[in-house]
Amino acid sequence: MHTPSVASPPRPPEHRTTARATGVLALCSALLLVLVVAGWSPLLTADGDIADTTHRWAVDEPGLTHVFRILSDWVWDPWTMRILAAVAAIWLVWRRNARWTAVWLVAACAVGTLVQQALKAAVGRERPVWPDPVDTAHFAAYPSGHALTATVVCGLLLWLLHHEGVGGALWGTALAVAVLSVAGVGLTRIWLGVHWPSDVLGGWVLGATLVALAILVHRRWGPGGPEGQLKPEAGPHDD
Repeated sequence: MHTPSVASPPRPPEHRTTARATGVLALCSALLLVLVVAGWSPLLTADGDIADTTHRWAVDEPGLTHVFRILSDWVWDPWTMRILAAVAAIWLVWRRNARWTAVWLVAACAVGTLVQQALKAAVGRERPVWPDPVDTAHFAAYPSGHALTATVVCGLLLWLLHHEGVGGALWGTALAVAVLSVAGVGLTRIWLGVHWPSDVLGGWVLGATLVALAILVHRRWGPGGPEGQLKPEAGPHDD
């Protein structure tokens, strides 16, 4: 019977699943980018129809719009998300002695920011313009930085909780908060009239692609991975 080489162990099923998910998400992200850059008429028409409707609602409901501005500009702001990731990284070093994972988390969030800014500059898509705006935003529209950053940070933190074996009520609460944050920030950006719907969709899909890629990197090169140290990072009670 053939015995697999110790130097080249077979890739675990979760590695293959993550690699496939990364590929599918990357393909979807690239396809949407091409449609936006090409100005595909059905996409632009759908963007305009949805944006017109939500802007009308935003003007007619100033109280709800004010709440959405607070959520979008403060609670789910990209800098709030980055601070949350930084706090998690500090916790990983301080309580878990997981320096590699902490650096991985910060690096993945930084890559997300760089990719977002590079795409905004390259695509240069104009934001919606209204005679009676309810909010303002700067820089180009595609992709939505709020949607991308929330997806990356929440996705990575959820995976870390799963990786740590967290379950029960804590996992359910974390999952609910993450889903609400990612979905909520995207929808508020459309409601406030500062993004086209496809900007938000692009941020979600690209963010999910980056999360899947980061998980693939951690599983392959992180502690315990086939290219890593082949042992877990020190726990909170290890010397």
